[in-house]
Amino acid sequence: MVESDWEQRIGKQRDWVWRGWQVRYCFWRPPVRSSKPPLILLHGFGAAIEHWRHNISVLGQDRMVYALDLLGFGGSRKPVTVYSVDLWTELVYEFWRTFIQVPVVVVGNSLGSLVCLAIAASHPHTVSGIVPINIPDVSLRQATIPKPLQPLVNTIEGIFGSPPILKPLFQLLRRRATIRQWAKVAYHNKEKVTPELVEILAAPTYDEDTADTFCALFTSLRQPQFSPPIQTLLPQINCPILLLWGRQDCMVPFKLAQQFIPLNPNLKFIPLDNTGHCPHDETPEQFLSILIPWLTSQVDNSI
Repeated sequence: MVESDWEQRIGKQRDWVWRGWQVRYCFWRPPVRSSKPPLILLHGFGAAIEHWRHNISVLGQDRMVYALDLLGFGGSRKPVTVYSVDLWTELVYEFWRTFIQVPVVVVGNSLGSLVCLAIAASHPHTVSGIVPINIPDVSLRQATIPKPLQPLVNTIEGIFGSPPILKPLFQLLRRRATIRQWAKVAYHNKEKVTPELVEILAAPTYDEDTADTFCALFTSLRQPQFSPPIQTLLPQINCPILLLWGRQDCMVPFKLAQQFIPLNPNLKFIPLDNTGHCPHDETPEQFLSILIPWLTSQVDNSI
């Protein structure tokens, strides 16, 4: 699909330089000037701004909407660096400070939901609400491994996580046939795994130096400092929170949501039926039918 066609679905695309790295973003202006809080949309691991293809034009009818490609993904630069939720949080904060400067609602799927939580906790003046979708708690990974086995597991991961092994593995993982199979795990309705979706996920993996970036991401994911625990972040947040979760999520267990609900009295939890790890793309009508009224009642009316 050519860029002009994408503009009709996700708005205008631009590049911005942050810490010397190019970052791609898009924005959608409403037809009439609006005082409603803008939205910032943050994709999940391996996705990009196009993953909001079914949402931006609808949400942009009465407010500004921005979507970013997080560093290392999509059309943004893919440097070999130490990745962390803190790094992406500072990226989003600097974007907000550069282009927006009024409180926003941050909506994030999966990895993007971690950044939602982190920016609301560390930069509370930037947000008037957040919408995390299917939160992965990477801090639980180490906790689920028995302590006597942790050194062995870490050694094995260190061996298989070395570049001589990871790079050939990456060549396999970025094949469109492989990505299609992974998407069928993430999506409950397999018919939603279309050639366009596969291309959204696959195309960025063929950018320059992506094998090295994959190694850097894998190494970073294994570090304890990659992400603060959700149990630490959630109680710090004072703005309205709408937690959405697909009941048929096969990547992050639906039952995990029950651990998060008691951590913050401002949290409203709504389960989504017949959808998996990416409700905003798999069942956008259901997603929007919940998000838009919540924005009106919990955020817009509090201005």
